[in-house]
Amino acid sequence: MKKSRTRKKIQTMHDWLMTPVGQYILGWEENHFQTLSADIFGFNAVQIGFPEINALKENRMTNRWYTHPFMPESEIRRMQETGHFSEPDSDSVRISLVHDIDELPFASESIDLIVLPHAFEFARSPHQILREVNRVLIPEGQVIISGFNPASLWGIRQHFSRLSGNRFLPEYAEFLSLSRLKDWLKLLNFEISRGYFGCYRPPCRTRRWLRRFAFMEKTGNRWWPYLGAVYLICAIKRVHGVHLINPAFSKAPGRLFQTVSVNRKSKGTSASKDEMAGENR
Repeated sequence: MKKSRTRKKIQTMHDWLMTPVGQYILGWEENHFQTLSADIFGFNAVQIGFPEINALKENRMTNRWYTHPFMPESEIRRMQETGHFSEPDSDSVRISLVHDIDELPFASESIDLIVLPHAFEFARSPHQILREVNRVLIPEGQVIISGFNPASLWGIRQHFSRLSGNRFLPEYAEFLSLSRLKDWLKLLNFEISRGYFGCYRPPCRTRRWLRRFAFMEKTGNRWWPYLGAVYLICAIKRVHGVHLINPAFSKAPGRLFQTVSVNRKSKGTSASKDEMAGENR
């Protein structure tokens, strides 16, 4: 029952990303994800969910995995056929098994980089996702997270649109404030390294109006930087008393996976800027 509801939430987000405003968000996030991930080195990188956002395109790790929580194989094929996303050509880029978003199918301390686009907004237990991220990341491994900012014009509109039932953002999304997310990361000994707020245009549904308000990108970043519609942060896993001797890319890839509960109805396919205002103020 809970898994079915989560699938519905994620499918709603997939559909929303195909709208003009969804494409606006997708373009901004993909650009900044790639900026942050380009200079992170190691052996294994993982993007969990939402393949429309190609966050690892500029990353140069040997293995880059794109996983699909609760997405049936038939849905993956449909999205490939309709052009919503395509499998990268490189042999080093793979799409892993469909899995439960709360249980990552990787061995402990085996991943160098994890990318989580909007994962906390559609999960049954955001805390459990962070615990799993902490488990599978190597010491000094990094995680990049994006989310909708509830303290923005978009978040305010979403809040009041619940009264009319005409929501602007995905209906089932439960937004997590940046301050709360930073508190959760701090409890697990993650250190925030970099981040961004972005997308300052008003909550308009059409391309025409979004283009008209394009001037607000620079204006918003300068005068109301905390009110961006989305945020994106990068955090480093710190382990006190641990000192890395060998480089991360020397890890043996054969110990990457571990057995976890997965959606057995759908076998996986082949493993197919604005600087955040106030972060340092």
